Amino acid sequence: MTARVLIIAGSDSGGGAGIQADIKTVSMLGGHAMTAITAITAQNTLGVQSVHAVPTDAVIAQIDAVVADLGVDAIKIGMIGSGQTAQALAQRLLQADLATVPVVFDPVMISTSGAALADDGTIAAFEQLMRRALVTTPNSEELAALGGESAILAQGCALLAKGGHIEGETIIDRLLEPDAGEVLRWEAPRINSVHTHGTGCTLASAIATGLAQGMPLEPSIARARDFVRLAIQNAPQLGKGHGPMGQQHVRNDGLFTGPAINQISVPAKDLAVSIAFYRQMGLTQIVHSPENSYARFEAANGVTLSLQGGCAISGGTTVYLESGALDAWVAYLARRGVRFDQMPKDEAWGWREAHLADPDGNRICLYQAAEFRRFPPWRMG
Repeated sequence: MTARVLIIAGSDSGGGAGIQADIKTVSMLGGHAMTAITAITAQNTLGVQSVHAVPTDAVIAQIDAVVADLGVDAIKIGMIGSGQTAQALAQRLLQADLATVPVVFDPVMISTSGAALADDGTIAAFEQLMRRALVTTPNSEELAALGGESAILAQGCALLAKGGHIEGETIIDRLLEPDAGEVLRWEAPRINSVHTHGTGCTLASAIATGLAQGMPLEPSIARARDFVRLAIQNAPQLGKGHGPMGQQHVRNDGLFTGPAINQISVPAKDLAVSIAFYRQMGLTQIVHSPENSYARFEAANGVTLSLQGGCAISGGTTVYLESGALDAWVAYLARRGVRFDQMPKDEAWGWREAHLADPDGNRICLYQAAEFRRFPPWRMG
């Protein structure tokens, strides 16, 4: 059954954050997005011009309508609109039909452009929502405004302390649990882009989608982070300020548990001739490595194709199947008698790979690459 994600958040007229970013994210990750809009904003990439809060009764009515007919597997809360709505929402989430549904709370206070999106009364009501949430996902500024790590953990929810607003070339996101402190951290190079409007909304919605699909919290966060980074890499370069991300372009990127056929490698007798041919076919070259006799291309739907010359020609074609949970997938296959020539191993080019052959000797690579398939550090252009 398709995972049902209820998004309780404000509308962004520029389409970069809020409900619009949430819907794109849930849809691209295979869920069904439902909404309870808490506020209507007039905004673009340069900032927020005005905010109109939706009356509390109307917000609750939207939730009731969705729950009564469609059902809910996970909830994402973003911009709330007013303290009254926050308090009413906290009470609604305790009712029997929602009491066991996992909640991801993104405590939206300030937009990417710096506009305030929550007043003091709304922020004061956040504690009630954190007590109900499975995880709260503040950036560094929001974390400080909420009293720090200990104050959030005291509410009984997990904390994903995001590092995107902290200076430095490496972004560190940390997961903390109330009784254990820090249990996991993720590190990744900062992507040099101003088109990051909606990162927090996108991350929280992606986590909620994973939870709705039955994934545990930690892999839900890991996949959500990969999705956010790919969406930044795919940003459509719109607007004069902090532009929207490209959630709609994150496809065929192996973020799911099951295998995705999105890469094939073929031998090339003359690399230059083959490069010219595939360019003529309309593919975009994204990697050129003459020293390794290697080139990679990207198709319009995000699928990639590699050319390998030199000594690898005799090896023939290799089919690549990607999974967002490579090690678990390989372990599952191995337990059922599948023989591997190479168990999962981190390679120098940023992929994690396992190698095997089918019954006819055709080469297969099972791998996990996230952004490194289409956006390696050495990507052309």
